[in-house]
Amino acid sequence: MLRSRQLKQFAAQCLAELFGTFIMIFIGNLSVAQYTFTKPRINSNFGINLSYATGVYAALMVAGPISGAHLNPAVSLGLLSLRKMKVTQCLFYMVGQTVGAFLASAMVYFVYISHFNLYDGGIRQVEGPNATAGIFYTIPATGVPNWNCLIDAVVGTALLLTFIMALGNDYNDLISNAAKPFAFALMITTFGFSMSLNCGNPINPVRDFGPRLFAAFIYGFKVFRVNNYYFLVASIGPIIGALIGVWIYEGYLILMKKYANLPGIIHVDAIEQPAVRGQSMAHHMITQLSSETTVST
Repeated sequence: MLRSRQLKQFAAQCLAELFGTFIMIFIGNLSVAQYTFTKPRINSNFGINLSYATGVYAALMVAGPISGAHLNPAVSLGLLSLRKMKVTQCLFYMVGQTVGAFLASAMVYFVYISHFNLYDGGIRQVEGPNATAGIFYTIPATGVPNWNCLIDAVVGTALLLTFIMALGNDYNDLISNAAKPFAFALMITTFGFSMSLNCGNPINPVRDFGPRLFAAFIYGFKVFRVNNYYFLVASIGPIIGALIGVWIYEGYLILMKKYANLPGIIHVDAIEQPAVRGQSMAHHMITQLSSETTVST
């Protein structure tokens, strides 16, 4: 049985994940909607990538102090596999994340409801030249099969979790706590620039499933059947990748515990070897003292 105090904490963490995920998806999908409706002359997703990174940063600031700001079921399940979370706690996290993504999608829809009507004439379409359902979820690029998207999702999320584990590692003294949210937002931007060509960078199951669930109420349940049930790839692929990523890093951590921060590490900013640098400094001090002695005499 869960204690009342623990249950209250899980509920608070659920709300924090809901709030944080809402902010992330709301800001990100607003940019997708604007891109769809304005059809910019320059076919670039720079604005979308930057908006999602900003949304992630804002979500980290909001949810971080209470829940740690997972904002992603793949992250929560990866940490659960390492026994860093309890099963019930993980379920609370995922419920909050899914509800937050659902509500954010509803807010995007109502904020831009007039533009939806102007764009498709009031006839909501899942596919075709005037389709708007893709505003809410990821879609494979033309000619890219689902198996290729699965590889994309697994590799991308494995890399994401490796980076998250490295950022949160106590042995990593190369970055301050204040800089970690910015580093994470920068990583999300990089993913958008480098891995969104195949299928929109599906590294977060709730970013696809929550909005797709809302879209089902507007466009019908065809949104789950489209592209040969691609939603399964976007939902399951990131979870597989997260489990691979955390356990690869867990294995690497064995080396880190043994060899991290030992004397003799040559950092990339080191101009000279530590021994040589120490000898140079000692020589400089002796020379300086000799010159001072000569001047004084």
